[in-house]
Amino acid sequence: MKKIGVLALQGAFIEHVNLIHKLGHEAIEVRKVKQLEDIDGLILPGGESTAMGKLLGDFEMKVPLVNKIQSGLPVWGTCAGMILLADELDEDDTSHLKVMDIKVRRNAYGRQLDSFVSKEVVQGVSEDPIPLVFIRAPYIVSMKDNVELIHKVNDDVVAVRQDNMLATSFHPELTDNTSFHEYFINMCS
Repeated sequence: MKKIGVLALQGAFIEHVNLIHKLGHEAIEVRKVKQLEDIDGLILPGGESTAMGKLLGDFEMKVPLVNKIQSGLPVWGTCAGMILLADELDEDDTSHLKVMDIKVRRNAYGRQLDSFVSKEVVQGVSEDPIPLVFIRAPYIVSMKDNVELIHKVNDDVVAVRQDNMLATSFHPELTDNTSFHEYFINMCS
C-alpha cells in the first residue's frame, strides 16, 4: 500500500483522496511541510494556481517542495497543478515551482462555459477510451526534448511526463475512471 499525498491548501483535493482510497491506498491531505516527509508521491490538484502558489509561499512549503521533487519525489499536477510545475507560463511572468521543462498557457480553452469532456484512448495509460474533463484548462505550448508526450487532444499537448513528474491539463479525479491514478501510483513504486 502506498501513501499518496494530495496538496490540500485549495482546489479539488478531496476527489483525488477518494480515488486513492478506492484503489486501496492511503491518502494524506498535505497542509504542512513535515507531511512531505512520509509520502510515496504527491498530487497537486486542480483549483486556482495563483492562490495555490501564494499559499505554498505563505505556508513556507515552496522551497521544501521543490527540493523534494528535485530529489525524486513522484509528483502529478492536474490542471492548476500543471501550471504550478511549469518552468514557464505563456504570456505571464508568474511561475511557481519551475521544476518541469514545459511552457503552459493558462485557461487555454477559455472560460468555465467552454469546459468540455473528451473520451480518448491514452497510450500507456488505458487501452479503452477514458473521459478527459477540461475545465478552464491549460495546455502545453512548448516542451524540451527530455519531456515525454503522453497525449494530445486536437493537436494540443495535454499530458506529459518528465522523470518523476506527471502533468495533465484535465481532471481525472472528476470521473469514476482510475486509469491515471493507477498510472501515477505505479510511478511511485
